[in-house]
Amino acid sequence: MFIDTTNRSTAPEIMDNFDMEGEILRDALDKIASINRLLGGNKVTLEGIKFLIKTQPKSTLIRITDIGCGNGDMLRALADYAQLNQLNFVLTGIDANNFTVAHARSLSAGYTNISYECKDVFNELNQQEPTDIILCTLTLHHFKDQEIIALLQSFQKTAGLGFVINDLQRSAIAYYLFLGLCFVFRLNAMSREDGLVSILRGFKKADLLSFSKTLGLKNYVIKWKWAFRYQWIVKI
Repeated sequence: MFIDTTNRSTAPEIMDNFDMEGEILRDALDKIASINRLLGGNKVTLEGIKFLIKTQPKSTLIRITDIGCGNGDMLRALADYAQLNQLNFVLTGIDANNFTVAHARSLSAGYTNISYECKDVFNELNQQEPTDIILCTLTLHHFKDQEIIALLQSFQKTAGLGFVINDLQRSAIAYYLFLGLCFVFRLNAMSREDGLVSILRGFKKADLLSFSKTLGLKNYVIKWKWAFRYQWIVKI
């Protein structure tokens, strides 16, 4: 039966359990990062950052906060990019799962400009530390619509330059292609099930336009990107 992507799914993901830990989670985090990198996901986020800092002097200190940082792969890619281009990035990863944060720290041990915090951002929506750019890479779809509005309102208050959303398109084609990826990458059962649910919890462009209207955004761009994802750049 053809999958229905008319509305966002409200089904839970296994990884939404912040107390989860162990090898299955570690494997899932690393596979997600590998697939995202292979399919050009890191590039989508980096393009958004380049757009937001293009008028900044090269020597400017740019504070970047990654919400739902996973194993920290995006932050390490940004640290490498900054070093290669002589940019001054200070990078912070935030995740609500302590095991995930510990894993990210271990993988980022050689990076002096990356730090991590374990916290649930929804517990501190009105107490977020000021930053220049906030990132949400494959994270926003974990939340319900009203949670998304509340979270992005907090981004509007704390991001000096703007924020970059990089998330999944809700698409039947993407759903069935992911089934093929599961076989190629030998994803474990949790990664397979969560990946399919993630796609069904993803977005159509109309969803992002609706959020933009509710938030009163004026300066933003939404682009479809390979592989079946949206790049949503908001300039403050």
